[in-house]
Amino acid sequence: MVKIDIQRLNIWFGAAQALKNITMQVKKNEILCAIGPSNSGKTSFLRMLNRLNDLTLSFRMSGSVLLDGRDITKIDIELIRKKIGMVFAMPSPLPLSVFDNVAYGVRMSGVRNKHSLEEAVETALKQAYLWQEMKDRLHESAFKLSGGQQQRLCIARTLAVQPEVILFDEPCSGLDPISTAKVEEAMLKLKKDYTIILVTNNVKQAARVGDRTAFFLTGELIELDQTEKIFTAPSDRRTDDYIRGRFG
Repeated sequence: MVKIDIQRLNIWFGAAQALKNITMQVKKNEILCAIGPSNSGKTSFLRMLNRLNDLTLSFRMSGSVLLDGRDITKIDIELIRKKIGMVFAMPSPLPLSVFDNVAYGVRMSGVRNKHSLEEAVETALKQAYLWQEMKDRLHESAFKLSGGQQQRLCIARTLAVQPEVILFDEPCSGLDPISTAKVEEAMLKLKKDYTIILVTNNVKQAARVGDRTAFFLTGELIELDQTEKIFTAPSDRRTDDYIRGRFG
């Protein structure tokens, strides 16, 4: 089942074209990885999906992006960002307790009931593989957590508002291997309930977690296929060159 349908998408920032005639589909409950060298358009692609590019004055686009058949440019922007959550490269906890970080978006959506908030926080922390580490530290400052814990806290904060799609923009770029493994484990479990799009500069990570992988180069989608095929028998020589480290 198609969750996001992208047709003939072009993106410009001023005179510079970031994405060129992208046509692709994202399936429900899959992990789609986007790989490619710097300035290949991966982050512009990701930020387009929950309309973060709209914050840039020079941004313009053509083509269509449909979420469950609805044009995302016609959906209220707050609703889009509730349906499509994003986790950034660097952890960005709020200057609040662990509990209040996770509960923040839930409260903003109007929930005030103490039991409902506690339930939402516990569920989200469990989904982010952080509950066992945090259940006795809920009222500590989030800034006391390690970098890996802070990143999983940000994942929990995103999950608490019950999105349908989660965007990950190089979420493990600053993490050690153990923390990276925990984030990847969380992703693999989460795809049962969510659609996940992961931008990563770590091709081994894409190979470990991706159901399908898209290779971007200079704003173009070079190919999109099952991850195993991309990494063993890609259709385009440029994909093979990138995966083998010949450029990028």
